[in-house]
Amino acid sequence: ALGLYFRNPDESARRVLIGWQKVVLALLVIGVILGLLFAPRITAVVLSALINGVLFLFVAFHFVVAMAGARHEHEQAISEEEVKALRDDELPVYTVLVPVYREANVVQHLVENLRRLDYPPSKLEILLLIEEDDEETLAAAKAARPPETVTFIVVPNGMPKTKPKACNVGLLFARGEYLTIYDAEDRPEPDQLKKAVIAFRKGPPELVCVQAALNYYNATENLLTRMFTLEYSYWFDYVLTGLDRLGLPIPLGGTSNHFRVDRLRELGGWDPFNVTEDADLGIRAAAHGYRVGVINSTTWEEANNHVGNWIRQRSRWIKGYLQTVLVHTRHPVQLVKTVGLKNVLGFTLLIGGAPLAFLSLIPLWSITLIWLVTRTHLFDVLFPPAVLYISLFNLLIGNGVMIYLGMLAGFKRRRYLLIPFALLNPFYWVLHSLASYKAVWQLVTKPFYWEKTRHGLTRYLDPSAPPATAGD
Repeated sequence: ALGLYFRNPDESARRVLIGWQKVVLALLVIGVILGLLFAPRITAVVLSALINGVLFLFVAFHFVVAMAGARHEHEQAISEEEVKALRDDELPVYTVLVPVYREANVVQHLVENLRRLDYPPSKLEILLLIEEDDEETLAAAKAARPPETVTFIVVPNGMPKTKPKACNVGLLFARGEYLTIYDAEDRPEPDQLKKAVIAFRKGPPELVCVQAALNYYNATENLLTRMFTLEYSYWFDYVLTGLDRLGLPIPLGGTSNHFRVDRLRELGGWDPFNVTEDADLGIRAAAHGYRVGVINSTTWEEANNHVGNWIRQRSRWIKGYLQTVLVHTRHPVQLVKTVGLKNVLGFTLLIGGAPLAFLSLIPLWSITLIWLVTRTHLFDVLFPPAVLYISLFNLLIGNGVMIYLGMLAGFKRRRYLLIPFALLNPFYWVLHSLASYKAVWQLVTKPFYWEKTRHGLTRYLDPSAPPATAGD
């Protein structure tokens, strides 16, 4: 389960920083402190210019990728006719990993969702991965009377207690040619496994994984679920498809990523020390010369409907993004030679730019608010004309562009009544900012801690109820 670290320690997040990264970070911190002490004006201007410059590139990159994704709708789509043409005797064995922990309240719904998968039972292997100390979930899983395709795998106690470690245990037992992961609350579209098989057969040999879209079945439950649904629709329907179209590395989602098992084992499986093991694996696949694609299938999930639960989940994601950036920039020259400068810049802006954007949001907006209220000249030193213009562009045009992209997210799935809520994105981004500070703190204090996201809090758990779509 810890094989990646022992095989190639530099590809694992078990060490937060390696030697040269520690030296560079220390020099940067010392340099900023000395600069603020002895040349505060120049230092403040340089920091302001760097932050605003990165934010400008971050927004511009998102716009380009989203526009590419908007034109990707009808490309590489797998049709119903192709799915119907598949013969059961020609299908390979398919393994489904379902890691669960403290999920006794949703296991019955999970079993019903898994029953709906349209795949020959003789060729379907579902491994339910249950932690050794989670007797309640094990008892609930037995009581749910799962089909014969389901096998219980008990994950031995040990640290780190993370989802990727459980998945690595499942990978040891997997006998399928292909493999995917579902979470406890997932409702995958029934033909998703067949679409993945077709995608692999149509794709190039270097295609190691295809990612299905994720979206939410409880989109209209409250304001938070509406904002979360817009964000996910933008990410999976525009960003990931745009990255695919542009040939850039794709950070995987936490579920519904479908793998060639032999290539997955070759890559070392998942990093049990990275708390966004999905994003890390997508970037690692690109670093090894493999491709990740997307398929036109959706898995419906439960959107967090409580702010505290959302903060716990999002801070883990941001912490994992920081881990992923630190891991994959350990040997930057080698990375550029392997995947090319374009891919490195794309990965850095997408994965590294998001935490920086959220960390800078509260300070920059606070300065703006203080200036608007007091008209003080205290901050003039931070914004000489060139920096001021970039800063104003980011504030007005940049935020406007990101709001527009949020509105765009409602169109592909015809969730038109969600579109006006994109105007509230700035308030939603404040939550991201709070989560980012928590993520940085945890990266320092407990980098491998997997903060559990509670599931089963929604009233939309009934798997027979279709997810809300048109007009939401």
